[in-house]
Amino acid sequence: MEFRKIVKEYTEAPIPHHVVMEMLSDYQRPNDKISELVKNGELLSVRRGLYIPGPETDLPAPDSFLIANHLRGPSYVSQEAALSYWGFIPERVYEITSATMKTAKKYNNSVGRFSYQHLPSPYYSFGIESVRLSPKQTALIASKEKAVCDKIILTSGITLRSIRQTMDLLVEDLRIDEENLRSLDTTIIRSWIEDAPKKSSIAMLVKTLDEL
Repeated sequence: MEFRKIVKEYTEAPIPHHVVMEMLSDYQRPNDKISELVKNGELLSVRRGLYIPGPETDLPAPDSFLIANHLRGPSYVSQEAALSYWGFIPERVYEITSATMKTAKKYNNSVGRFSYQHLPSPYYSFGIESVRLSPKQTALIASKEKAVCDKIILTSGITLRSIRQTMDLLVEDLRIDEENLRSLDTTIIRSWIEDAPKKSSIAMLVKTLDEL
């Protein structure tokens, strides 16, 4: 059977190696067939053991946020990528940054650039939203509150000590509109402070938002 017809049912998420092996179970040497499909552009390897349909199949690829979730899990999309998704920053994002409980890592593949930064438990698990990207695709993305907090926590050199400094970061550096800042739920952010890295900076964020 033509590979395009087989893989057509698997376009909504990255495909693990063992699933591709099952698709090609009629072949005596399925790993050789996988190598041939990658070479021919019918299959794309986004990392070792994880694939998406290639350009030669003319099939849609999974959403990049869903690919990010699968490249290194558990993880969720955060920081600028999440802020852009929620309409908080105007810039187009060229690298998808995610948070993970695992060690930091970067991937550059034919789909794009993906980076992962470590966050400790239990803070990691706060403010993660399951977002439906299409009828069959759902990705884990930081809430707008969590994305702002993660940006502060995971950016080296940021220690917030005053309202003016915090506003400069949010409005001048990140270019978040004040109306969007007023939409942030400070009650939920305040509940994270005890378990958050950079507790004093997150507390200053809450104080600044409360002044708006």
